Amino acid sequence: MTFIEKLSAAWQDRRSQLCIGLDPDPAKFPGQMQGKSDAIFAFCKEVIDATADLVCAFKPQIAYFAALRAEDQLEEICAYLKKRHPQLPIVLDAKRGDIGATAEQYAREAFERYGADAVTVNPYMGFDSVQPYLEWKDRGVIVLCRTSNEGGSDLQFLNSDGKPLYQHVAAMVANKWNTNGQCGLVVGATFPNELAQVREIVGDMPLLIPGIGAQGGDIRATVEAGRTKAGTGMMINSSRAILYAKSEGGESFAQASRRVALETRDAINRY
Repeated sequence: MTFIEKLSAAWQDRRSQLCIGLDPDPAKFPGQMQGKSDAIFAFCKEVIDATADLVCAFKPQIAYFAALRAEDQLEEICAYLKKRHPQLPIVLDAKRGDIGATAEQYAREAFERYGADAVTVNPYMGFDSVQPYLEWKDRGVIVLCRTSNEGGSDLQFLNSDGKPLYQHVAAMVANKWNTNGQCGLVVGATFPNELAQVREIVGDMPLLIPGIGAQGGDIRATVEAGRTKAGTGMMINSSRAILYAKSEGGESFAQASRRVALETRDAINRY
């Protein structure tokens, strides 16, 4: 099953367009996990098991693991997801972008070492830096387009032939790079007007949409701008707001994560 097929099935079967980002920060872990050698795996596993029926994908952010020398625990998490929740896509958030020979190795890292179904990449160095990922025709390649951070405008809004650069990226990926039907784009929830413009350019292409939750993106505006005519097409990502949800009434951290994930999923579906 390809990434697109797996994602489409998850949208349908789970009635969800919520993606949970796995950004483990041991300083925020509950006390019983502090100092344990496998704390990152254990924390992510509990969140995964508490929320897997509510999401269309999980998105581990590689920097949170690499900075702590915990790539082995990321491998365990990906293996666990593929064994226990094989119907859910794993989107490795790596934002790689380098020359072709190096990109080949990054592609192997994402797709062989971690077994990811999709990976995020940076288009700044052009097609030959993205092409090695596209050779894996069953995997997804999700290209940065209009990112959720404020500083993204520094480059993404530069005028080129009367259009901002991010629109050129959207059109290029949709019309030239997506020959195998495996591409998606990263477009932030914090810019719903630009999100709507990207959707108009790319049709039904999947969009990974960060920026709700801790970054303050509005769910209703995001859904109305980003959905396809069929009402799908989105992986609306929330990380910190779900991972580190405040417990209420004696909840465990995993139960709190589930409560907030359920609220978020239902809010997305409402619109």
